[in-house]
Parts: sequence; structure tokens; C-alpha cells
Amino acid sequence: MRKINTNDFRIATRTTSRDINRRIALNLVREHQPLSRADLARRMKVTRGVVSVLVGELIAEGLIFEGATGEALRGRKPTFLRLRTQDRFVVAVDIRLSQTYLMLSDLGGRQISLEVYPTVLSPADLVKDLGERIGRLLKTHNAKSSCEGIGVAVPGIVDQRTGRILNAPTLGWRDVDVLSALASRTGLSVHVENAARACALAQMWVGGRGASAAHNFVHVSVSDGVGVGVVINGELVRGHDDMAGEFGHVPLNIEGPVCMCGASGCWEAYISNIATLSRYFGRDLSKSRPISLLGGGLGGLSITDVIALARAGDGKAAAAIKATARYLGLGLAMLVNGLNPECVYIGGEITTAWSMIESAVRAALAERALTDAASRTPILVAEPVEHPRLRGATALVAAPMFAAPRVA
Repeated sequence: MRKINTNDFRIATRTTSRDINRRIALNLVREHQPLSRADLARRMKVTRGVVSVLVGELIAEGLIFEGATGEALRGRKPTFLRLRTQDRFVVAVDIRLSQTYLMLSDLGGRQISLEVYPTVLSPADLVKDLGERIGRLLKTHNAKSSCEGIGVAVPGIVDQRTGRILNAPTLGWRDVDVLSALASRTGLSVHVENAARACALAQMWVGGRGASAAHNFVHVSVSDGVGVGVVINGELVRGHDDMAGEFGHVPLNIEGPVCMCGASGCWEAYISNIATLSRYFGRDLSKSRPISLLGGGLGGLSITDVIALARAGDGKAAAAIKATARYLGLGLAMLVNGLNPECVYIGGEITTAWSMIESAVRAALAERALTDAASRTPILVAEPVEHPRLRGATALVAAPMFAAPRVA
């Protein structure tokens, strides 16, 4: 049950029901394309006449198009409907401490081009560099005039009203305005979101569909830092001040290693890529700035290198990965006990070692879970090759057109 907020509501008008039905039709076409009008009418449980009106409006808005015809035993051959994505583009950006990922995709999230390069940590220099790269990317693919916008995923707290990055400890940023600066430089609309929330949004947008779609889940993003996106009843949870989901900074041990946020013993300080690397090299995070562990500061190895060493039989690497797995599971128990999700998604490079760490993660979860049912919460891996953060950045631009209209 959701209480009506009498200080913040939207009155239904004569067009409200049609707007809702149009969104339903659009989502059904997206999920089941190619789809005939007759099949769409059956799925919506309405007459073909109603569907024809809705389809006509969606075609006129440029959201769907009529494609090939199908076979029919008798009568007219059905014309199939598809989402119009191939000539509409989105620029997706994933900013991390170590690297920045820049992708051009179509509106459906299909990757067209991907560029990876070392992150420029000065906000002003980053915007300048990023603007130039985006300009070249759009020019190369002749996509400037048909680009719907830019989605940016960052490892920090973002004010949704202004798009300002309030605090990104991993990057060392506070109160940084990337949105307006990048929009001014590129002439495109820009959307900025916390990386973990963007991953959760991507899971809603391109993950399980229909009856298989989860409506209550968490997405844990493990990278240079750690973030958690929370979805409850099909809605992304932001919190009063856009801080919901910062479980990476909940302490496992208040006397533990120093986190990049400045506090001690955060979950992030135990399971991030930097934490695993420092564990492998025997470094104490509390005695060095975590940023110094990048850029060759630890022998030039990455987390994927350490995982490869573990697979090759390196005992020290295997021990570092196993310790990360245990701390990951203990933190997941916190999420499962507190939020009771249908499932948990995990993204990041550590998932390439899933066959090595799954049993340890599940054992640690079971150790702290409050019920047997909680200990059996499904843990699903978002493969790094899928680039969940970039998919989330794309979804920042594309997903709003599919969202349920708010009424009351």
C-alpha cells in the first residue's frame, strides 16, 4: 500500500488512462518484439481497435515502427511491430578511479563503439577531455543529430535535483558539477547517477522480463569502490537525500582498515579491487592512501591479474581472493537480513573468479543469515563483459520513456 502524499501529487486527467495504456503497449513491444497488433491486443486484453489507436500514436511519436509481415493460415498477413532503436543513439560513460569507459550504443543498449582510457581525475580536465572524445565519437559514427543524450555513472552520491556529485570518495570529489559543464560543452542532455544505482536500473531495463523479472532486488557493484543499488516493488530507492544504498560504507569492523571515505572498517575496505590487491601484496590500507595502489603502485598488477595467478596455482593470490569472498558473503548477509530481496546481483571484475569463490561467498552468507530462507537467497552474477555500469548509463537516457507514469 502506498500512501498518497497530499503535498506532492498528480491529478489524473482525461488522457491519463491512454498515457498508461500507451506505456504498457510500448513495454510489451519492447519485451516481445517482433509483435503483431493481434498479439499485442491479446496480451493487453483489449480490442484490436484500441490497440490500433495506441500503435498509431506510438508510430507517430517515432517510438516503434512496422517491420516485416508474417505468415497467416488465412486472411491478411500480420505486420510486426518493433521498437525503433537502430537510428537513435546514446553515449554512456562509466567513470572509475583507474579507468573511464566511453560507449556509443543504440537506444536498445546494443554496443556500437567502446573506448577505455585512464581516468583524468581533475573534474575540469575530465569534462574537457570527455567532451572532445564524445565529439570525435559522434562525428565518426555520424550520430550527433540523432543522439538522445549522455548517461554518466559515477562512484559517488549524486543530487538528483541538480545532478551535482556531492561526494565521490574514490575520486576525491566533493560538490562537483559535471552535468552542466558537459552539457554545455557537448550541446546534449546529460544524466548523472550513482554507478550502483545505474546498474540496478539497467537490471530493471534489460534484465529479466515478464514473469521472470525480479521486482525486489539489490545490485552490488564491486570495483575500485563498492556500491549497492536497491530496487523495491519495481522502483529504484534513492532515499531522502539520495544516499540510499551506501552499504559499502557500513563497517564490518570499526577497527578495520581505513576506507577511502576516511572511516575505518567499511565493507568497501575489505572487498573492493584495491582491498584485494593490497591483501595480495601484504599492504595495510590503513597505512597508505588507497589511490597510491593504482597506476603501477603495486607492481602494475590488476585484480584480473591476481585472479589469473590464483587460477594458475599461486597460493598468495588464492588466499587474497578467498578472503575477499568471505567478506563479500558477510556483507551480503547484512543486505539479505535488512532488505529481504528476491535475489542479489553482483557485478565487477571479482565475478570472473566466481567458480573459485562462490562456495565461500554462500557459506559466509549462510553463517550470518537469520533464517534458512534468507541463506538460500539467489546470488546472480552480472558478467563483466556485459558492462553493467555502461548499460546503466545508457538506461539513464533510454529507460524513462518506458517508466510507469506517476498518478496520485
